[in-house]
Amino acid sequence: MLRILITDDHPIVRRGLRQILDETDLVQKIVEAESGKEALEKIGENNFDVVLLDISMPGMDGIETAEEIKKLKPSLPILIISMYPERDYALRAFKAGALGYLTKKSAPEELATAIKKVINKERYITPTLADLLLADMVTAHSAGPLHESLSNREIQVMRLIVEGKSLKEIAGTMSLSPKTIGTFRTRILQKMNMTTNAELVKYSMHHQLFDVPME
Repeated sequence: MLRILITDDHPIVRRGLRQILDETDLVQKIVEAESGKEALEKIGENNFDVVLLDISMPGMDGIETAEEIKKLKPSLPILIISMYPERDYALRAFKAGALGYLTKKSAPEELATAIKKVINKERYITPTLADLLLADMVTAHSAGPLHESLSNREIQVMRLIVEGKSLKEIAGTMSLSPKTIGTFRTRILQKMNMTTNAELVKYSMHHQLFDVPME
């Protein structure tokens, strides 16, 4: 029986995951956190067998949270459960220390399967993710695409820019100042050798990085 920490900023998602888990024979105790900061606090105060972690959260996102969890408790298994397709964040999640990546569109029974894998320190990899990992291995020794030079936080800002959010809206989402977000945008454009948001959108569409909204 497992002690599970669910970390997601949406109460309805946490409730849904809890209901799915309650229908399995896996659970001894479920604790919830609504942010990366709260998750780290609860991990410091409790012993968990596995952490279920969302990607997109205000302040510290799931990738950063995973990195901090591995510093705090290196052996604690992390399963990412995100609304974003594997191609957007899965490779970064694995590099941050996660052992599995599920999208929120996955079938409920996949959750139990994934948890059983990661608590045994095995990776849970979907066929889509397996293809991505193979492609990553093939290109590992060659010059990667421009976005590979971006930090996790810069990727988060870039995604929100591509989704059409203003600097003020992004600042609110990430709990940072508009000035800080402006600095991130400038740095992203410099690294990408671009000058406008439109170029970021075009690049993202070409590389299928995010779900770019259609006009």
